[in-house]
Amino acid sequence: MIPKISTVIFSTLLFFVFSGCAFKRVARSKNITYLSADSPHNKVAQKLNVFAPQKRTSLKEVFIFIHGGNWNSGKKSMYSFLGNRMARKDVVTVIIDYPKSPLATYDEMATDAAKAVKWVKENIEQYGGDPGKIFISGHSAGGHLAALITVRNEYFDKMDIASPIKGAILIDAAGLDMYGYLQKENFPEGNTYLQTFTTSPDTWKAASPLYHLHGGMPPFLIYRGGRTYPSIEDSNEKMVAALRAIGYDPGYQILKGKKHVPMITQFLNSGNKRYKEIIAFMRVGK
Repeated sequence: MIPKISTVIFSTLLFFVFSGCAFKRVARSKNITYLSADSPHNKVAQKLNVFAPQKRTSLKEVFIFIHGGNWNSGKKSMYSFLGNRMARKDVVTVIIDYPKSPLATYDEMATDAAKAVKWVKENIEQYGGDPGKIFISGHSAGGHLAALITVRNEYFDKMDIASPIKGAILIDAAGLDMYGYLQKENFPEGNTYLQTFTTSPDTWKAASPLYHLHGGMPPFLIYRGGRTYPSIEDSNEKMVAALRAIGYDPGYQILKGKKHVPMITQFLNSGNKRYKEIIAFMRVGK
C-alpha cells in the first residue's frame, strides 16, 4: 500500500535544503521527551522536536506534524526541513516521533500522538507558540493518525481534556478507510497491516477516520496526489464526500502529476504554494 520513504531519496534531496530559503533565525529544541519510558510494558520514551522563530514579538500558530512510513518506519529527524521552513514563516512547528508496528498497534500510536498534542498544549507557550491555536498535520500514515485523533475525541477524553486541535491538514493521507481497504485486500496472517490493525473488521472500522465523522469537528485542509496510490485516492475521495455530506466543505486539492512521496518532498522548496495555503488556513479568523 505505502512504501517506506527512502533515506537515500531524502539524503539526495536534502542537499538542496537551504536553496531558496529566507534565512530567518530558528530556535531549535530537539529530543524533548513528551512521554516517559515505561519499562514494565517495554515502551521506550517518545520525543519531539520544536522549531520556533528566534525573534518573538507575539505568540504564533502551532503546527504539529506526524510523519509517515507505513506505520512501521520513519523518524522525526527526517523532517527537520519542514520544521525549519515553517518556523521561518513565523509558525511554531513540532515534529513528533511515535511508536511503530509491530511493537505498537494503530491505537497505541494514536494514543501517543494525542499525548504529544497534550504536551504541546501545556508547554508550547514557552517556545513562543499559542496554545489556543494548535493545528495537526501528517503525511501518509501520519495523515491517518492526525485525522483519527481529530475526529475521535476519545483520545483526549481518556486524558480528561478537551481536544485542543483547531484544524487538520492531511497530506496524501493513507488509512482513512482501513476497513474497506483490508476487506478488499484479504491479506494473509502476519501481514504488516494486520500487525498494526489486527485481524478484526470491527477494529479496522474503529481505526478508520471515515467512520467517525460528526458535527462540531475542526475544519480540514486535504491534499491528494494526482498520481498517488489507488487506495489513497479511493479513501480520500470517500472522506471528502462524507465530510460534504454532513455539511463540511473541506479545502480539497488534487495536485496534478504528484506521486505519493513527492507530496511531502515538495515542501523542500520553501517557495512552494502549499506553505501559503496552509498558513492561510491556520490564520482564518485571526
